[in-house]
Amino acid sequence: MMDHSAHDLETGPTAHSRQSELTRRVLRLTHEDGIFRSTIAPLSLIRISNTTERMPCVAEPSLFVAIQGRKRMELSGQPFIYDPLHYLVVSLALPVTGQVIEASPQTPYLCARLDIDLAMLSELLLEYDPGEPTNDSDGRRGLFIARMSDSLIDAVLRLVRLLDTPHDIPALAPLILREIHYRVLCGELGYRLRDLAGINGQSKSIVEVIQLLKSRYAEPLRIEDLAAAVHMSPSTLHHRFKDLTSMSPLQFQKQLRLHEARRLMLNEGVNASTASYRVGYNSPSQFSREYRRLFGTPPYQEIAQQREATTGNLLAGQV
Repeated sequence: MMDHSAHDLETGPTAHSRQSELTRRVLRLTHEDGIFRSTIAPLSLIRISNTTERMPCVAEPSLFVAIQGRKRMELSGQPFIYDPLHYLVVSLALPVTGQVIEASPQTPYLCARLDIDLAMLSELLLEYDPGEPTNDSDGRRGLFIARMSDSLIDAVLRLVRLLDTPHDIPALAPLILREIHYRVLCGELGYRLRDLAGINGQSKSIVEVIQLLKSRYAEPLRIEDLAAAVHMSPSTLHHRFKDLTSMSPLQFQKQLRLHEARRLMLNEGVNASTASYRVGYNSPSQFSREYRRLFGTPPYQEIAQQREATTGNLLAGQV
């Protein structure tokens, strides 16, 4: 059993100075609004100077540590708000919407995003057991908010400090990255990360189905075929998939199609009809209806709005 003795984030001078230092460093390292991939490969720093609209994206497995400001993530309409006192973990690739809800040019939203290392997570889980929760109303959903601990924010600060001493990165970054993964596993909902690492057999199968859907989203897939591919019954697959993602496998595929169509129209300039066929729709009118249902406006109108959108809105849609 893991030691869950790590304290929640302190509120005294030490915690305040640590948070202030982290804020100063990220402000200096980012300079302007954007997503900055750091010289430590899994680490990105994000800066957005204004609140944004709700923007859709497909989030990959990551840890999000808000250093300043607040952001709201939604999964199937359920909100998850994170800030300097709460971190967010996305443990599976999931279609979500993101919205910065607290930011200004004077105090921009700042975030450290860390790609979760499956191999490192699996290695830690062979050595430590996160334990089961006493009360977790969201079950094993693949996106969760947890209270920030002093030990976790300290590790994140030490990782960011390394960016100023690049000669130390090869020796020290792997140790700190391992510690960060460990601290999240020690957190109140760390047990859920077993699903990501594939320790649980059925959860591993769900991860495989998600990968299959991502690679074959444009093909006509049946739940019976997906279930057979991972040696599960269709009903079990449907139940476990919905537990983790809050949607059925075919709803998940539909959202992947619509997100990809949006990307094609926004980034490659294709029209709605062409995009609909390329992602697997046979009827442009059906595509338009489902696109409007997910994104709130018809495709031509939504894309026109996004081409005129602020940088912050576009960044919010990239998580």
